[in-house]
Amino acid sequence: MALTTFDGQSHTGTVHTRRTGQLAFWGAVAFSLIFTLLIAVAGRRPADIGLLPDQGSAWYYWQLPTPTFWTQATAWGGYLLHQAFLWATIAYAQKNVRGYTPGLHPINLVALAGNALFVLLHFVQTQLWYDGLAQNVSLQSSEASVVLLLVVVLIMENRRRGLFFGRKAPLGEAVGAFFRRYHGYLFAWAVVYTFWFHPMVATPGHLVGFFYVFLLLVQASLFFTRMHLNRWWTVTLEVLVLAHGALVVAMLRGSGVWAFVLGFLGIFLITQMHGLKLPTWGKWATVFAYLIAVAAAVSARGILVWRDVALIPALEYALVFVLALLVGGGLWVRRRLAGAATPGAAARQ
Repeated sequence: MALTTFDGQSHTGTVHTRRTGQLAFWGAVAFSLIFTLLIAVAGRRPADIGLLPDQGSAWYYWQLPTPTFWTQATAWGGYLLHQAFLWATIAYAQKNVRGYTPGLHPINLVALAGNALFVLLHFVQTQLWYDGLAQNVSLQSSEASVVLLLVVVLIMENRRRGLFFGRKAPLGEAVGAFFRRYHGYLFAWAVVYTFWFHPMVATPGHLVGFFYVFLLLVQASLFFTRMHLNRWWTVTLEVLVLAHGALVVAMLRGSGVWAFVLGFLGIFLITQMHGLKLPTWGKWATVFAYLIAVAAAVSARGILVWRDVALIPALEYALVFVLALLVGGGLWVRRRLAGAATPGAAARQ
């Protein structure tokens, strides 16, 4: 699959060509991998800290037993600075950049360099003070931020690839347009919040999770470039949550992996693969592979595995309609209020 769509044409406002755009993208991916390996080698481990015993599924294990002012100030200070930086770059780009281009804009370089700097800052902060945001907020808030990101992607992509087997869902064009315009701010919050929620520790789940978040930060830095819209790249980011989540479930619970893997594969089958322009044989091969995996799960866990397999798609698609309804209702109220405030609106009605 081709992950690069830069066409090499000249575009006003860009300072980098097709080749340098490709080098920047692959360089950022390589940085993500190398830094993940650095965490694996030098990341702090629970044995170094003396963490409290695990207290159940709602408990986040990797937090200091006795936090101090500086452990919390450095975590929250790093988060707030990182959040403000990324939101500022998005706002600048929306105001000053016109259109998507094959190369990089100067602000993309600023975003890539700034995110790399904050990655390094968080590594140093973990080495010196360990704690992340988890000390003050719930584990479910971090999980919910990622789920919200994935649900909004489904809404945004409904116009292009549909929601159910290539067919569009009636979510409202205004809702899709709203998220296409403002999703950058929401996604930046979800990614940066999750990034600073966890300390950079060297467990398998954290390593895969940080690599995934690094790639999301790369995507967040590529606004107004063709790569930001590349269908193979964006679907890869959607699907990678499967690998991270399955590993975390296996590490923390030791069960439920089948439900997690097959649940997200079901979403790929129902929605995501229909935006890739796969040939007919490719789609049927995917269906066949999925059915084999489900049969293996039923053989291993029994027929009730069907209930678990359906849970994640059912929840995610339900959230799509709930969120679309809430945003659509808010936009309708805003239009009504704007109409009532316009002189002569009552007479026209």
